[in-house]
Amino acid sequence: MIALLLALGSSLAYGCADFLGGLGARKAHVLRTVMIAAPASLAVELLLWPFLGASFSAGALGWGAASGIASAAAFALLYRTLAIGPMNVLSPVTALVSAVLPVAVGLLQGEHLGAAGLVGMPLALVAVILVSAGHGAGSARPSRTALLSAFGAGGAIALQLVFLHQAPSDTGVAPLIIGRVVSSAVILAAAGLMYRRLGSERPAYAMSTAAGVLDSMANLLFLLAARSGDLTVVAVITALYPAGTVLLARSVLAERIRRGQLVGLGTAAVAVSLLALT
Repeated sequence: MIALLLALGSSLAYGCADFLGGLGARKAHVLRTVMIAAPASLAVELLLWPFLGASFSAGALGWGAASGIASAAAFALLYRTLAIGPMNVLSPVTALVSAVLPVAVGLLQGEHLGAAGLVGMPLALVAVILVSAGHGAGSARPSRTALLSAFGAGGAIALQLVFLHQAPSDTGVAPLIIGRVVSSAVILAAAGLMYRRLGSERPAYAMSTAAGVLDSMANLLFLLAARSGDLTVVAVITALYPAGTVLLARSVLAERIRRGQLVGLGTAAVAVSLLALT
């Protein structure tokens, strides 16, 4: 139950971070937004170091660096997918892949689901698809390149979660710190190479900082959830992050929630209840 609650918190934090990051990216080039968000995330993890501890063992360094590279790749592929579109078709693909791969890894590592979990797991995957599908889903046919980008983005997100899960459980926040340092270095290097294409628009500093803080908290909650529960359950609950984005868009931007998304939110509630019994 503790792992499930932590995973729900991680999912909500990821959804809020995506919402704020998306709004920030409307005001300036996305790299300008991430250049603020990444240091903010690192600052949060460094502040948590004295309270949660950090052991920079070989395992923490290796798996943390791998998660950082995967995080940077996820960022690049996700926004390439957004640029190609249609995201209302591709977003469910990305979210589903990011859930299925960690679930498969967990099962291969010997994790088992009870009867309630065997019902709740597919329901949760269906909920991921329904909640993340935007208006007009299915009305446009994505190109092969767009589909490959969506699969790649989902795969990179999944790898980031799997790598964090593989880090030794006694290393505290060291994997998060190493991962954030590596991903920040990659992002800053990319920004340096693309400096002339970033434009002159000023980024939304407060919004970008908040997105970075929330993303850091989401990573921390996922790490704690994965250390105290099964990856199969934690990953699929975390993949429900589009629900937080949808609810914030409804409350802040007054965007209409489609009937399919409402069904998805209800399905997610049933799935979480069943997984809680596993």
